Amino acid sequence: MNNGILIIAHAPLASALRQCVLHVFPDAEAAVATFDVQPNTPPEETLAGARQALALLNVPQTLVLADVFGATPCNVAQRLVDGVNSKLVAGVNLPMLLRTVTYRGETLDAMVARALAGGTQGVMPVATTAPQNQLRKKSDQSKHDHQQ
Repeated sequence: MNNGILIIAHAPLASALRQCVLHVFPDAEAAVATFDVQPNTPPEETLAGARQALALLNVPQTLVLADVFGATPCNVAQRLVDGVNSKLVAGVNLPMLLRTVTYRGETLDAMVARALAGGTQGVMPVATTAPQNQLRKKSDQSKHDHQQ
């Protein structure tokens, strides 16, 4: 059985990330749950809602992905996870989530490693004048040197 993924983030980010991942992996609908943290909601109410979202996954192990370390969603998630059947990674982004969904059949520790790799490898500078990691033709160099 595959592991579950719970995204906890400031509203509406969690739901938006889920929609993006389901665009790529429509078969992952049952494996990815969300909890959008609403502004001005008491922490205990937020924690209760997050617990319900986690329970709805009904899987043996869950990776919880939060948006910002130290913010309410992450603080709630820290109280939610047990470190054994559920683990937490903060800083969720779409590359991280796609990588995690791809490898949701692996162990929870492996999913954490995949999430971290996907999140960091998915962030990179992008050249606007020439494709990165591709050499330009010699005839192109003089025309574009002022842009680099």
